[in-house]
Amino acid sequence: MTPTLDDRITGSLLGAAVGDALGGPVEGYTPEQIAERHGGRVTGVVGPWNGDSWRTARPIAPYHKGDGHVTDDTLMTHALIRVYETVRGHLDAYAVADHLVPELMGSPVWIPELEAEALPLQRIFLAEKWLVARLHYGHHDPREAGAGNIVNCGAAMYMAPVGLVNAADPHGAYAEALDIAGAHQSSYGREAAGVFAAAVAAACVPGATPRTVVDTALALAKDGTRAAIEAVAEVADRHRDFESALVPLRKAVAPYDSVGPDYRDPGLDARRPSRLHSIEELPIALGMLLVGEGDYRRTVLGAVNYGRDCDSIATMAGAVAGALHGEAAVPAEWVKRVAEASRLDLHAPAAALAAVAHEVFARDTARRRAHESARAALTDASR
Repeated sequence: MTPTLDDRITGSLLGAAVGDALGGPVEGYTPEQIAERHGGRVTGVVGPWNGDSWRTARPIAPYHKGDGHVTDDTLMTHALIRVYETVRGHLDAYAVADHLVPELMGSPVWIPELEAEALPLQRIFLAEKWLVARLHYGHHDPREAGAGNIVNCGAAMYMAPVGLVNAADPHGAYAEALDIAGAHQSSYGREAAGVFAAAVAAACVPGATPRTVVDTALALAKDGTRAAIEAVAEVADRHRDFESALVPLRKAVAPYDSVGPDYRDPGLDARRPSRLHSIEELPIALGMLLVGEGDYRRTVLGAVNYGRDCDSIATMAGAVAGALHGEAAVPAEWVKRVAEASRLDLHAPAAALAAVAHEVFARDTARRRAHESARAALTDASR
């Protein structure tokens, strides 16, 4: 049975949150380090890398990563959903300034990694704190505020809701995400936000497959982002087991990744604007989608065991795989474990976004029909 819109929205958001939680405790490490630490590949929820010493161990302290805790990827995704709930329509860069920034600064939420209720601003990374600095304190034009920020996956990691509100309309998702992300990032970071949203929207097309999702991404992506996705997809097509794909996929994306071989010690040219580079996370997420043939478990575990920025990779891969197949694709035991450990109702944001999506679809349909009617009248008048 073809999943409904509501089912795809739920599957995508659950899939993103679970991927985030599975990837969090092994973020920043190599596949080899992950296998050594865990006695093999990660196959589900694992504890903190440093065990009971997580409170003081560097470079992770004071974050409780692991045990099913979601990270900033999910916190930002849920914050964006709350903006959609407020606006109840398509978003732009001004919505970030008017609604997302106040969410980050003034609305306390439960933050699993801090084991406390706190402002999202107290958890998010410096690349996201940029939003507050530029928009609240700097009063920059929201459409241009992202210029000057480091270029990473910060804007892309929370764009799944944009793809879901624009379900089955990848071009619309791409354009909306680029507008939103203009407040946050520039260059290939902003581009990745647009392409990721488009991939999620493409996954909602009835009959979509991993290949059609990747082809849609390639049709829309520009510059280094397109080249990186193409290179990774070519390698991914030769593998159906993530174990054999881990090293080849890293080699394929390395020429486009500005961070360098040591994820925790980036090179001098890291995260700077470029038309030749790409963030690593999106191409690898799409590559793992191909390797896993769209199966949620295989796709996300491939992303998790890849290491490096694997919580964001697994967030993106999980969002697309979940949108392809709906809620049933995401292992229920993982969802339960993550929801309980993170003390979050993971279904509530999905229900809220689905309600907004239906309203947006209805208005979009009315606008299209009005446009079609006007075009028909114009055509008749010109004869």
